[in-house]
Parts: sequence; structure tokens; C-alpha cells
Amino acid sequence: MTDEVKNKLYLIITGVVTGAANGFFGGGGGMIVVPLLTFLLKMKAKKAHATAIAIILPVSVISAIVYFIHGNFDFANGIPSGAGVVLGGAAGAWLLGKLSAKWITRIFAIVMLAAGVKLLFF
Repeated sequence: MTDEVKNKLYLIITGVVTGAANGFFGGGGGMIVVPLLTFLLKMKAKKAHATAIAIILPVSVISAIVYFIHGNFDFANGIPSGAGVVLGGAAGAWLLGKLSAKWITRIFAIVMLAAGVKLLFF
């Protein structure tokens, strides 16, 4: 198997796993896609995070539509939260351009660790 074919296969697997996680959990695909892009495809941290941002938007829109169709969307909380996500996403994308890859990786690891601890104990 050539490297090009292997990379395309990894991209498809990454997409399927990310989409399934996002659809199942209602978000969090970036926590999966970034490590997959950096470890499987050897992508640089900044590029992996930027790619994750671009991937998560359409995945989230599709997931939201499915949740809405099945009556599982709370407009009273979803709309204000969505506005916050847009503002936070813009701020995060701006920060991505300002921080070094080393700090981006460290911050990402801390966030993942904190999320894991919260899930285990709270």
C-alpha cells in the first residue's frame, strides 16, 4: 500500500470516527480528530487544530439537524450557547495564530486531561 493510499484511508477513518463521536456525544469531535491528525497523518499541531475547526463545523451542523428533527434540541439554551460558541470559536482561531505549536499542544493536553478527570469523578 502506497503512502498516498494509506493517508487517504487514514483520512476516511478519521472522518468516520470524528463524525460518529460528534453525532453520538453531541460534540467533542475536535478532541478526537486532532490526535488522529497529528499521530496518524503526522500533521503539525497548528495545522491539525485549524483542520479540526474546519471539519467540525459541517459535522456539527449535520448533527444539530438530526437532533432537531428528532426533537432533541432545546432552543432556549441552544441559541444563546450557539452565540457564545461563535464568539469563542473566533477568539480561539485568533489565538491559534498567535501561540506556538508547543503551547497549543500543552493547552490541548491540559483541556483533555481536565475533561477526563471531570468525566471520571464528577
